Amino acid sequence: MNDKTLNIAAVQYDIQWLDKAANFAKLESMIRDFFSGYDGQVDLLLLPETFSTGFCLDDASVKEPEDGGEDLLWLKKMANKYNCVVAGSVFVEHHDKKANRFYWVSPEDHVKYYDKRHLFRLGNEGGYVAQGMERKVFEIKGIRILPQVCYDLRFPVFQRNVIQRNVTSKDRSDYDVMVNVANWPAVRRNVWDTLLKARAMENQAYVIGVNRVGDDGKGVAHSGGTCVIDFKGEPLVQAEDDKQQVISWSLDMSALVQFKKDFPAYLDADDFKLK
Repeated sequence: MNDKTLNIAAVQYDIQWLDKAANFAKLESMIRDFFSGYDGQVDLLLLPETFSTGFCLDDASVKEPEDGGEDLLWLKKMANKYNCVVAGSVFVEHHDKKANRFYWVSPEDHVKYYDKRHLFRLGNEGGYVAQGMERKVFEIKGIRILPQVCYDLRFPVFQRNVIQRNVTSKDRSDYDVMVNVANWPAVRRNVWDTLLKARAMENQAYVIGVNRVGDDGKGVAHSGGTCVIDFKGEPLVQAEDDKQQVISWSLDMSALVQFKKDFPAYLDADDFKLK
């Protein structure tokens, strides 16, 4: 992994409430404009939580078929058009509720997903959304990525970089980059900024946070905070507050490997198992 880089782009925008056509059109315009001025290959293109509809819990119709619908087809189209993994969350049917599903779609139409584990109690998300039961790690070019969604950020045990004691490789942690896609409200923006840095430092990993801007259909304001943070908790790039913008960065995996070699605090982490 030493000589590898992960080229990422993240879209911060004002999600239009329950208007998929408008959201797809806006995203396509922003992404097209970004790529027209971008010299190089993007490996991973990230979108906010519930990027096609906004965070609408109490409308039972706001969900895709579990075997794929309009949102997934659009993600596949974008992944193929720009030859990169495209990822973001949508609501999908799941038993008698729906899941807040983080889709991970490759240019080859390979689809993986992670269902949001921690459901926002204050907004009664658990009343409408089924809890995800499995922690997952995805890969691009051998670089390991932990997907998380919004409220997950508050729960460090679930995001702990697990030490694999029986692995013979030099780096025995289980991921290199954590990604959190969100609809994180402006009123709690300081928590977002602080916890993203904390997760990077405590896990010795790159962290990417992708948030929206603008007011949603419930009148909740969002100020953004989309950013890339390095393994020391230092911001590498950050979108402007309250602005629709695509940011990008090339994550240097050799720098991460060297830092963990020079400061191998992760090897002293406590053993534990998630139930």
